[in-house]
Amino acid sequence: MAENADLLALLAEMKKSMEKGQEEMKDRMEKGQEEMRKGQEEMRKGQEEMKNQIQSHVESKVGEIKDHVNSCIEKIEDVQSVKREIGEVKGEVERKIEEVEDKVQGKIEEVPTVKSLTFDGQTSWTVFKTQFDVVSSANGWNNRVKASQLVASLRGSAAEVLQGIPSDKLTDLMTIENALEAD
Repeated sequence: MAENADLLALLAEMKKSMEKGQEEMKDRMEKGQEEMRKGQEEMRKGQEEMKNQIQSHVESKVGEIKDHVNSCIEKIEDVQSVKREIGEVKGEVERKIEEVEDKVQGKIEEVPTVKSLTFDGQTSWTVFKTQFDVVSSANGWNNRVKASQLVASLRGSAAEVLQGIPSDKLTDLMTIENALEAD
């Protein structure tokens, strides 16, 4: 029986040792769980803080984008306003141009044109030149137009004088008149 008592004592001691080990294990597990809860709480707070920072950053960027879009819209509206004004001014300018063209056309139609003469060399050059000067003055011709009209009015032997004048001088009034006077 003494063996039983020793065995029982050993079992009791083993039981106590196991209970103590279980108690220590339980305490460690509770501490570990507490540390895990604290870690999870810190992670949750970190995530919340990060979420708030991201949300603040996104809201800031959205605000900047809205401001930029509004600025662009204002610029577009300004451009459209300028285009409208340009269109109005263009219409006004076109209307004024039409008015001026109508007035000029009216003035042109009012100015009578005197029919140009012909010179065949049979009549006096002095008489023809006097008549030609009167017609050119009445028609308001400049020297270049006078030269062209004089060349166009020549007929017969008078036109043959043109053969002795270089082609680049056929618009020079003095050259043509001098050639006709010499003939």
